[in-house]
Amino acid sequence: MKQQIRFCRAHDGTRIAFAVTGSGSPLVRAPHWLTHLEYEWQSPLWRPWLTALTAGRSLVRMDARGCGLSDRGVETISFEAFVRDLEAVVDAAGLERFALFGHSQGGAIAMEYAVRHPERVSQLVLLGAYARGRLKRSPQSRSESEAQLKLVEVGWGGDDPSYRQFFASQFMPGASLEQLRQMAELQRVSSSPTDATRILRAYYEIDVSAQVPRISCPALVLHARGDLRVPFEEGRAVAAMIPGARFVPLDSDNHILIENEPAFARLFEELRGFLGSAPSFGGLTAREAQILEQIAQGLDNAQIAARLELSEKTVRNHITSIFDKIGVESRAQAIVMARERGLGQRSHGT
Repeated sequence: MKQQIRFCRAHDGTRIAFAVTGSGSPLVRAPHWLTHLEYEWQSPLWRPWLTALTAGRSLVRMDARGCGLSDRGVETISFEAFVRDLEAVVDAAGLERFALFGHSQGGAIAMEYAVRHPERVSQLVLLGAYARGRLKRSPQSRSESEAQLKLVEVGWGGDDPSYRQFFASQFMPGASLEQLRQMAELQRVSSSPTDATRILRAYYEIDVSAQVPRISCPALVLHARGDLRVPFEEGRAVAAMIPGARFVPLDSDNHILIENEPAFARLFEELRGFLGSAPSFGGLTAREAQILEQIAQGLDNAQIAARLELSEKTVRNHITSIFDKIGVESRAQAIVMARERGLGQRSHGT
């Protein structure tokens, strides 16, 4: 397995690095904190993740601004900039429609992208995600948050790994000493102390809770019960806000799952089952595929028009084209065919 590293320019000219591996249906990993495309590729901690995510698929992942191979010390670091960076990478990779994976802070970025571009996201997978950043869900934690930011600012880039191991142990309390060392090293190479502090501040202020109920694609939400970085209740709240989302609790204390723990295998078993049912209708445009998904869910033309912010006439025109392309003569036939291919079958989990 090889990775191809590429670069593109974001809306403000910032250079963003992304990598493509594997072949098959595309899966995009939204940007999140602590990434370095080259280091992850060589890391015994992260290589199992990349192998599992790439199995049978084309994986596109990226370094956020201020991280890894992307430009550092940039003028703007904000949640809005992270979302627009994802838009730039998707366009540069030439993707029309794809599954989107959001881990941790990447979950909020993925959810915002799915709301802005519903015609492009076929399925959404969220792991350890949240809709509200630390200071939005717990304003009283500001003093503790500032203390952690000071630790990053003072000790992130130094030779003494003890500062970074504090964070590593929160991400992976079940890790071995060697795995904690690898995680601490990723922190050092992924970002400068200044950029890491700015990135964390931006993430602490995230709040996409108002947008989340507008997500229209099938969604799978997974969260470790003992997650120390993002409370389990936040993951469950996200699943409750997304229409039809399936929620899967994972028996782990780790925010970053480790290859040898049962939760790691459970995650990718669920991922294969969810993405493996991805529908395939050759010849449909991204918008037509999206409307067919809504039809399979039982929505009428007015409901589809309202959800996708289209006119009813536009929806009717798309439906005429869809019926012609998939070879059906009625809405009922279209629903049967779409559901046979896995569309419209979003279910609630426990």
